[in-house]
Amino acid sequence: MKLIQLYQVLGAVTIGSMVSTAHADTYPDRPITLIVPYPAGGTTDLAARTIAQAMGPFLKQSIVVDNRAGAGGNIGMGMLKRANPDGYTIAMGTIGTQTINQFLYSDMPYDPAKDFDSLAMVFTAPNVIAVRQDSELKTVQDLVASAKQRKDKPLSYASPGVGSSVHLTGAYLEQAAAIDMLHVPFKGVSGSMPALIGGQIDVLMDNLPSTISQLKDGSRVRALAVTSAQRSPSLPDVPTVAESGLKGFDVTAWFALYAPAGTPDAVQATLIDAATRALATPAVKEQLSSLGAKAGTLTGKDLAAFEQTERQRWSQLIKERNITTN
Repeated sequence: MKLIQLYQVLGAVTIGSMVSTAHADTYPDRPITLIVPYPAGGTTDLAARTIAQAMGPFLKQSIVVDNRAGAGGNIGMGMLKRANPDGYTIAMGTIGTQTINQFLYSDMPYDPAKDFDSLAMVFTAPNVIAVRQDSELKTVQDLVASAKQRKDKPLSYASPGVGSSVHLTGAYLEQAAAIDMLHVPFKGVSGSMPALIGGQIDVLMDNLPSTISQLKDGSRVRALAVTSAQRSPSLPDVPTVAESGLKGFDVTAWFALYAPAGTPDAVQATLIDAATRALATPAVKEQLSSLGAKAGTLTGKDLAAFEQTERQRWSQLIKERNITTN
């Protein structure tokens, strides 16, 4: 009897393996949903739509972008956690959703280190510090000096939301320059840019791809500096924050693809291969360059290891600056 039961178990395992293999061999045989945990029009949305269109031909299937914004990206990534790990639902995670939010929100709907399989970095981009065209602030040095003088009415800066990499960039700037500013969060650049142009805020901080068209136009806003270690080829005349006197200042936003934990290895490999090939195409390289972004190179375990180093960095800043979502 025991021997018969053993054969039954082995048979079930074999059949399960065959079904899994067959699934991997035919994947994908229908459209894939790509969750974007932020509003349409922002940098995360741009990243998602760029890679979705580029990966489609390599997968021989379409990738449908689904914006599910809210709670600093937590709503959309929470949906990914609950999705069936079959490769038909993936998401565009960010520096915020994967390495910052867990240190800000007490009711996280997911564990970024355990609930997802890291697929591929899509692109990296600096943040930018911008002001109105007619602002008296011409350089980062001007910004720092003004912030130190305006004790009674703090210099205000906008970001796309509490806990975003842009918000943390502002906190990092305050720490590095020993200044205090007033953070004014918005729901994306669609709200913060009009506030800057309209004079409701003094400074705008955002991901470069979201603001580059306005900056290149130059009629209403201009850049004081980019936050990356090197200048952006898209704005070669704009200095870095480090060049502006705050040595060692280096913040780069990043955007990457994730699948629910437990997604079959073969399916992950298919998605990673499609993303890698898409990012290597001249059309995508040109598109990313026009946005002031750089194609990602990290995939799988290398991406997961990078995320861990980022968590260590940002958790320390959040603790030191006593940053909360309240």
